[in-house]
Amino acid sequence: MAVQTLVNPMDDTMKSVYEDVMTRDPNQPEFHQAVEEVLDSLSPVIKEHPEYLPVVKAMVEAERIIQFRVPWYDDAGNLQVNRGFRIQMNSAIGPYKGGLRFHPSVNQSILKFLAFEQVFKNSLTGLPMGGGKGGSDFNPKGKTDAEVMRFCQSFMMELWRHIGHNLDVPAGDIGVGGREIGYMFGMYKKLANEFTGILTGKGPSYGGSLIRPEATGYGLVYFAKEMLATKDKSFEGTLCSISGSGNVAQFAAEKVLDLGGKVVTMSDSSGWIHDPSGIDREKLNWIMDLKNNRRGRISEYAEKFDGVVFTKSEPEPASNGIWGVDVDVALPCATQNEINGQEAEMLVSNNVIAVAEGANMPCTPEAVEVFHNNGILFGPGKASNAGGVATSGLEMSQNSLRLSWTREEVDERLHSIMVNIHQNAFETAAKYGMPGNYVAGANIAGFLKVAEAMTAQGLI
Repeated sequence: MAVQTLVNPMDDTMKSVYEDVMTRDPNQPEFHQAVEEVLDSLSPVIKEHPEYLPVVKAMVEAERIIQFRVPWYDDAGNLQVNRGFRIQMNSAIGPYKGGLRFHPSVNQSILKFLAFEQVFKNSLTGLPMGGGKGGSDFNPKGKTDAEVMRFCQSFMMELWRHIGHNLDVPAGDIGVGGREIGYMFGMYKKLANEFTGILTGKGPSYGGSLIRPEATGYGLVYFAKEMLATKDKSFEGTLCSISGSGNVAQFAAEKVLDLGGKVVTMSDSSGWIHDPSGIDREKLNWIMDLKNNRRGRISEYAEKFDGVVFTKSEPEPASNGIWGVDVDVALPCATQNEINGQEAEMLVSNNVIAVAEGANMPCTPEAVEVFHNNGILFGPGKASNAGGVATSGLEMSQNSLRLSWTREEVDERLHSIMVNIHQNAFETAAKYGMPGNYVAGANIAGFLKVAEAMTAQGLI
């Protein structure tokens, strides 16, 4: 069913800003995509607040970009060298906050896109956090614990001088879990000779928050639940397709089950599974053990359980048909640009009701346009997956207070934050003449808070 497009065309003023970004930052396609998506939304804001045009031009420039060498020795005694990065994008409303990603694909373009998105995402949480992102092209897959430890220690030997609990508080991301955070925290503590909440995602025995591992997946489903409620629908009895099988996907699946839905797909880089009978709690626990402890491949699920079809991934697209399964709700939780325009059309033809991003920018601009043009509820990552950084912010608060809140307290605060993010994005979109467009609503709401702070501070 085709409806009037909800995509707001970029006007000449915003096109000029975008062209400047393209000229100054060539060969950074991921960053260009993130900037274009935001600028598409801001034309009506700049018409109403022309004084914010200089703010837009400033926001597309990082306050600071740090790149450094990370030498480390493998178990055979060979010297390996990787690149380390930290993008400190915007500190107008608080210390830089954003994850560290360890993956071979990491480069400046990807980290700038993630840091730029993080500015808006953190603003939407209502917590005092600026935006940043970092990481390395190091690949922890296939490395021993000792090799990962030596790399993390070398990485922190440079990064520590650029971060601080009132300056920049990194967290985990792809390739950076509790093991890596622990190794880096230990080295920071040794170098700085202090115990502060310099990293989030820590273990509960040394300052970590309960619910932090679950937060992004839980928050994603809380946000999707609010979207469905605007159409008088719920997760009860719905079929749900989830991509990925890591932290976000696992806990999104868990929360969908809590709310009465049925998850029928999951994936990893090797391929994807379709389980028509549903991934119940027993099966989900098996997947958690497979991925978190045994570090196995999702294909093993199809070997373990009857009636499951495993499809091997082709190089492009990585999802390779997972979005052709007939479901009510789709939650892409794997990586950027995993749903293209053609796959979005497949979801539409299968009568999907809602799509919410668990990963960062997993839907291409063409896919987003398809969803908007067909009246599909679409939650952009900067809003729908903000639960992770929101709970990181709650971890920062607990560290500052030297207190640990209960699981119930943290989950209640997380749920409240996600409800408020949804309401803010929903109402802002309607205010600026784009009802139902969560992309525009989230971009504008996130922008206005940061723009007001930057203007008050003299655009410093």
